[in-house]
Amino acid sequence: MTRIFDKKDDCNNTVELLGFYGGDESHALSAWTSTSRDLTIEKKDRIPSLLKMLAENGHETPFEKSSIHFLVTTDVATHIHIIKHRIGVSVNAESARYKELKDDKYYVPFDWDDDERQRYIDFMETALLKYHDTLARLIEKGVSRKRAKETARYYLPYGNQLTADVMFNFRSFVHFLKLRYSSHAQKEVCNVAEQMLRMVKNTGLFDESLKSFGYCDVEGRILPPV
Repeated sequence: MTRIFDKKDDCNNTVELLGFYGGDESHALSAWTSTSRDLTIEKKDRIPSLLKMLAENGHETPFEKSSIHFLVTTDVATHIHIIKHRIGVSVNAESARYKELKDDKYYVPFDWDDDERQRYIDFMETALLKYHDTLARLIEKGVSRKRAKETARYYLPYGNQLTADVMFNFRSFVHFLKLRYSSHAQKEVCNVAEQMLRMVKNTGLFDESLKSFGYCDVEGRILPPV
């Protein structure tokens, strides 16, 4: 199957924000538990400086009191980057072992020229066709459907996309950003991290926390990866 597309095609990794809990106020109240959680107007005004002090001095436990929940669809390499984050992170992913993958989806590198992209698309379409044909053929030969799904997936290359349900506490999300929203990270996972960061920023509930860890400037604008 030949696909004609441009850089705005849908062969991208995607992120959806499913939900969230907490925010700057939750982080501050957690820190104040050791003295008093009474939230006066005066204490609300102190939240930015408190969160900045906590972040700068490595007192990060209060930032665990928020949760951020995403649905991501990524290539296999990016999926592996995400599942390496295990502390304070919960991941449940689409299974190519238990599920026959019928909705073919794959990632196309955005920085390849048109010739390389088309060569790659031809390869991916062939690999996906082999996956489906092999699965059907194995079942016809008497292989159990479960075993056929387990083994036919070996035809699927790294460009194949999987969908995963990912939840972070905010402290773990900051650690994810530190490693993945970075100029040293692979471009694909850096792009996913940037999408996540922008979605969290757009909730309006985590602005001071993001500033405290250096992901937004004093005016609340997202800073580029370093």
